[in-house]
Amino acid sequence: MGVKITETVLRDAHQSLIATRMTTEQMLPIVDKMDKVGYNAVECWGGATFDACLRFLKEDPWIRLRKLRDGFKNTKLQMLFRGQNILGYKPYADDVVEYFVQKSIANGIDIIRIFDCLNDIRNLETAVKACNKEKGHAQVALSYTLGDAYTLDYWMDIAKRIEDMGADSICIKDMAGLLVPKAADELVRALKSATKLPIELHTHYTSGVASMTLLKAVEAGCDIIDTAMSPFALGTSQPATEVMVEAFKGTQYDTGLDLKLLCEIGEYFAPIRQECLDSGLLNPKVLGVNIKTLQYQVPGGMLSNLLSQLKEQGKEDKFNEVLEEVPRVRKDLGEPPLVTPSSQIVGTQAVFNVLMGERYKVATNETKDILLGKYGQTVKPFNPEIVDKVLGEDKKNAITCRPADLIEPQLKSIEEEMKQWKQQDEDVLSYALFPQVATEFFKYRQAQQTGVDPAKADTENRSYPV
Repeated sequence: MGVKITETVLRDAHQSLIATRMTTEQMLPIVDKMDKVGYNAVECWGGATFDACLRFLKEDPWIRLRKLRDGFKNTKLQMLFRGQNILGYKPYADDVVEYFVQKSIANGIDIIRIFDCLNDIRNLETAVKACNKEKGHAQVALSYTLGDAYTLDYWMDIAKRIEDMGADSICIKDMAGLLVPKAADELVRALKSATKLPIELHTHYTSGVASMTLLKAVEAGCDIIDTAMSPFALGTSQPATEVMVEAFKGTQYDTGLDLKLLCEIGEYFAPIRQECLDSGLLNPKVLGVNIKTLQYQVPGGMLSNLLSQLKEQGKEDKFNEVLEEVPRVRKDLGEPPLVTPSSQIVGTQAVFNVLMGERYKVATNETKDILLGKYGQTVKPFNPEIVDKVLGEDKKNAITCRPADLIEPQLKSIEEEMKQWKQQDEDVLSYALFPQVATEFFKYRQAQQTGVDPAKADTENRSYPV
């Protein structure tokens, strides 16, 4: 049986390289050809696409999904889902999570890849159950990271628990490109011995080893790999689809995919890539190999975030100091994997620690929330001295339950709050996740429908991402 391929060009590839700016109109003309490939799935929704559609492209993400569903008649569609955080940055009530899963599947998603930034599986349960209920494929992603706590036994134990929870498959989500070939071989073999579920590997080329890592993982028994069409591959994106198909050709892992067809699809994306280079949207910096990733275990997107935070303060000379501070902050905060939103929390705190000249002189609200248990449970305990310094008396309010257990149902009040804008059920969910951004989009949509110039429409609620 050959290895299967999940194509990321319509989601993670452009999220990683051009800040999720590919439009639906750029995607649709090539869908028919992509549908003939025989992919395991096409990842085309979720992650940052939802926010970017509303905020920057003035598109309705739900309409994008429906259009893609209409075009992909033979291919499964996949999305990325941040557990209890859905597609946002904070935990939502169970009723919102359940409704979002229901609507995602109703609008055309087949496979939901669900992860939690702390690998706290309590934060995955609601989404997995909801996906099972809607007859979707629930794939749980393990946020891969390095550290004393993350032994093969840890990964095997969590895989067993995920299988017991009712997941249909497991993904190793290596968001920072930290997984090297030998470790991939060991990890896949360990997971295969612990669970009967299919194993998928998602990695990024940031550190330069991803293609070799995929090769070793497949030889070790990995069932599915994530790749991107070559114009949007490599750098902070995934290894190239065409290259991996050719690498396995004639072996027992042969994908059976048609290289000629893949090359035609690649030719379609090549001018889009060129446009992005010409406009500056695709920064050549993200296309190189960044060995600091392996040195500091920092994902590529986090590196650029840190740099821009320092630039704003005119303190770019402090970049290396901040990079050295990141692993220390991560240890203080219980050694979480660095993935949205924990990567932003650790990174911003490291910047404050360096710029203030005293560690935790200023602690962000998000740092406090992690220490209070509001994001869930970390694998290692927090540094008690830091807990005392940051929380003081407040530490007695720390929670140990599943954070969402403390969140009252939210759907009814959200629906009431935004009813003047509601044109479809899904609008309630857009508003639930991004109230200001969605409101601005709804105003723009109304202006388009009524013929009023959107520039003159009331857009005072502008909100930009940090």
